[in-house]
Amino acid sequence: MNAISKLTLHDGQNRGMAPVTYGKGERPPRGDYSRAAADYTCDQDFDAYTREEHSLYTRLYHRQFTQLKKFACDPFIESLNALDATEAIPRLEEVSEKLYRTTRWQLVAVPGLIPEEAFFSLLAGRKFPVTKWLRTPAEIDYIVEPDIFHDFFGHVPLLFNPIFADYMQAYGQGGLKAGGLTACQHLARLYWYTVEFGLIDTSQGLRIYGAGILSSSTESRYSLLHPAPSRVAFDLERVMRTEYQIDSFQQTYFVIDSFDDLFRATEPDFTAIYERLRSQPAIRANTLLVGEKTFAPDATP
Repeated sequence: MNAISKLTLHDGQNRGMAPVTYGKGERPPRGDYSRAAADYTCDQDFDAYTREEHSLYTRLYHRQFTQLKKFACDPFIESLNALDATEAIPRLEEVSEKLYRTTRWQLVAVPGLIPEEAFFSLLAGRKFPVTKWLRTPAEIDYIVEPDIFHDFFGHVPLLFNPIFADYMQAYGQGGLKAGGLTACQHLARLYWYTVEFGLIDTSQGLRIYGAGILSSSTESRYSLLHPAPSRVAFDLERVMRTEYQIDSFQQTYFVIDSFDDLFRATEPDFTAIYERLRSQPAIRANTLLVGEKTFAPDATP
């Protein structure tokens, strides 16, 4: 936290967000930070997008939405439909106005990866950072860092859900506190297994709400249909102890019953939980504990 700033990287194909570090004062590998404000926000510079970039965004959108109609949770699909951001890269200011009227959240553009303290501060203030640049055609199936497609398509729709929006703010507030408690690793696992790779149990079966899966053309099917990964009922301390996969599909997914249950489970102060976790070993990503409730692959074809 002092000499090192922790960041997140994204693989647009199937690897979601993963904690990495870089030395203080060093720039992340992509993005123009020269015109960013002190909180790392910047102008989207919408007119700089090319016709080819708008076309690529549309291609990504339609490819992903086609399969997500069967796999994503209803609140995500409903919000995505209402946004109607299908034909071009969205203007963040316009969407932000709609979002603020609904859940009092705002969207802010950022050049790329930002330090964890800045990230937590924005979330705590109900501001979601959206990377301004778009991947290249050569990166359509694999990207190392989060771009505007992942950040907008994967994350923004659920910010229109009041309960999930409150969860994201609480996460940011908890992140600011976790740094002082040397507990960022545990909090990173919570983000990974909920915001990025979370599944939810619905009356229609398991559905996706995690942005890392929602923005992936391959893991969206794998997470629900493949027999290999474990799908385990959500338990806060179990999640915070569980390591995750950075360079492959996940071996474990955690399943919540509802956004209300997720918010209630993570609303209390984590200080005592962090203290308990310090004396407990991490759980490998492919481990299934005795007596855990698990879910079978979804029957959706």
